[in-house]
Amino acid sequence: MVASLGVEACAHDLYVEQFGLKNVLFPVGEGLLELVSPFGVGTTAGRFMERRGGDAGYMVLFQVDNLDGVRRRAVGEGVRIVLEATQPGIVGLHLHPRDLCGAIVSVDETDRWEDWPWAGPSWRDHVRTDVVSSLAAVEVSVADPDLVAARWATVLGVDAVGATVPLDEGEVRFVSAGDRGEGMSGLELRATEHADLVIGGVRFSLRPA
Repeated sequence: MVASLGVEACAHDLYVEQFGLKNVLFPVGEGLLELVSPFGVGTTAGRFMERRGGDAGYMVLFQVDNLDGVRRRAVGEGVRIVLEATQPGIVGLHLHPRDLCGAIVSVDETDRWEDWPWAGPSWRDHVRTDVVSSLAAVEVSVADPDLVAARWATVLGVDAVGATVPLDEGEVRFVSAGDRGEGMSGLELRATEHADLVIGGVRFSLRPA
């Protein structure tokens, strides 16, 4: 992935060993990509990989400026909060994938918008834009794209456009699930050249900005 996308790791294993995982984070412009790998038995990520038949997209994370609003809307929609993670400068809610469908959703609020404490204090020093410069879209495979898009949009406090959830700095696109079932299945990145790759069971579409 480092060679294909021209990215540089900024942090390893911050706060995730408690879940039986190892991770590494890579900045992509103002966003981050995270790779996780289970090292123990009985992990949620490990069971997810078994269901999907191997490596696959696992989680979609959002930064918001009103986490209490997300919490209220999630509870109002009957979406369970499976974890509230807190570290200095950041609070995140993990929402149950059976209630939202498609992927685990993490919604996080930071004390300072430009910070992302999960990635460490100096993650911006590792931003490299020679190949990819930003995240443009996330693709999530589900049984009913329009219905799931509307549900995600309601919880996030935005309006869905068909099977797409528009965001301030990109969008989430929902597509019909194939043989592998539901999950985060693709990413579109703004890049210096056109390319299509498969990394970790996820399709990466590089498109010139």
